[in-house]
Amino acid sequence: MKVAIKKSILKKILYPFLDESLSTGFIFLFLPQSAQHKVLIETNYGKITLQLDSSKAPITVKNFEDYVKSGFYDGTVFHRIIKGFMIQGGGFAIDGTQKQTNVPIVLESNNGLKNIRYSIAMARTNDPNSATSQFFINAVDNSFLDYNAGNPGYAVFGRVIDGFETVDKIENLQTETKNGMSDWPTEEVIIQKVSLI
Repeated sequence: MKVAIKKSILKKILYPFLDESLSTGFIFLFLPQSAQHKVLIETNYGKITLQLDSSKAPITVKNFEDYVKSGFYDGTVFHRIIKGFMIQGGGFAIDGTQKQTNVPIVLESNNGLKNIRYSIAMARTNDPNSATSQFFINAVDNSFLDYNAGNPGYAVFGRVIDGFETVDKIENLQTETKNGMSDWPTEEVIIQKVSLI
C-alpha cells in the first residue's frame, strides 16, 4: 500500500501530463534497483558489499549470481594480490586446488563501465571469452584494462559500495609464491560466504 501511494504521488508531481500507462512506465526508472543485484562477500578480513550492474553487463552479472546462489565461492580464497593493482579470487580452495567451473561466458567489456578503483571485473585468460568464476577488484584506476579498439579489455560488472577498508587491508598484505602461483598472500584471505542481499 505504501509503495502504491508513493508511486501515485510521484506520478502526479513528476509527470502530471502523461497518461496512466506512460507515467507508470516512466516512474520505474526512478525506483531503487532490485536488492537481488547487491552481493555481500564475507572474509576473515572483513566484509565487502557489491552493487552489480545487470543493465550494462547482464550475462556477466547472471554468471556471477549463479555462482553465488550455488555456494561456489564459499570457502575459496583471494589467491592473487598485487599492491597498487588489484585483488583476485573466486577460483581456488585454501590448499590451492582449482575448483570446477561452469562454461566460460562471452566478454562484455564494451559496456561503458571502466576499471576504476573499487570496481569489480571478471578475470580471464588471453582468450577474451574465457571468463568463468574468477573475479578481481581494482585497487586503483586501471584504465589499461578497459575496452578500446585495440584491446578487448576486462568486463566490469559492478562496484564496491561498502567495505572499502577491507579491500585496502587485503591489498596491502604480504605475498609469496605458493601452490605454484606468485602473489599468493602469506596469510590466507578466506572468502567465508558470498550471498545476495
